[in-house]
Amino acid sequence: MGIDNRKGVMYAVFTASLWGFLAIALKIAVEGVSPVTVVWFRFGTAFVILSLWTLLFRRKDFRIFRRPPVLLILAAVFLGLNYLGFISGIKHLSPSSSQVFIQAGPVSFALSGILIFREHVNWKHVIGFILVVSGIILFYSEQIADMAGADGHFTLGMFLVLGGGISWAVFATLQKVLVTKYPPNQLNLFIYGFCALMLVPMAEFGKFGRLPGWNWILLCSLGLNTVLAYGSLGLAIKYTEATRVSVIITLNPVITFVAMALLTRMEVGWIGHESFSLLSIAGALTVLTGAITVITAGWKKQP
Repeated sequence: MGIDNRKGVMYAVFTASLWGFLAIALKIAVEGVSPVTVVWFRFGTAFVILSLWTLLFRRKDFRIFRRPPVLLILAAVFLGLNYLGFISGIKHLSPSSSQVFIQAGPVSFALSGILIFREHVNWKHVIGFILVVSGIILFYSEQIADMAGADGHFTLGMFLVLGGGISWAVFATLQKVLVTKYPPNQLNLFIYGFCALMLVPMAEFGKFGRLPGWNWILLCSLGLNTVLAYGSLGLAIKYTEATRVSVIITLNPVITFVAMALLTRMEVGWIGHESFSLLSIAGALTVLTGAITVITAGWKKQP
């Protein structure tokens, strides 16, 4: 594996780690603030933080606002839809179950790597990808069986998260094209600002005055999560293949699973508890094994 590929893998793992805890934080956040307002705050905070950094170190990146490419505007719209779909759906789902359906995103992005970017994969990748998919099915088999009798709220949440996942795949595919011409920092700067501006009419600013201190800390951490996760994702996509990034990102449900298992064992009262069987644990290990197989496999591009 070359130096650039190693960089890409490290950035993708960091992104997966941040997203692994994100579902839990969002589930708590929507209890006190509307989903749209949380999303606006995330984009707004991310834009302010990145703008300050850009002002100090890369002022020329602000030029992107003069004449942004159409693909960048579309990427911003689809990332906004991803945020809205996921957080609106998680209001009706548990953090772990929401991670089931959001995997439509990296899986679709992996397909785009093969169909659009002509990334050719060897037999190790095929085996690893099969292990990842099998692990996810095994990991959630019991939960999905229990969900079959759920009410309409669950169905709504499921479709919202699925839509968010597909929107993310479109965003990531556009991002893969754009990073060949523009620095990731410049792209993210425009995307955060555009999305924050787009959501202003729907945000409920009046609720901010009634929020307790801990809620402000949570919201600020979500904004910081956005800056770090998508900055890292942009670099991962730049340095390595779309398919590899997608498989690594599938690790984030395992992180959510472990975190929720620990919180359930601690019997905390600020989030709903979840139970996991040996079958779920076996699925998590299968996902991890498949991801490692793909990461360590050799890659080449078709001519």
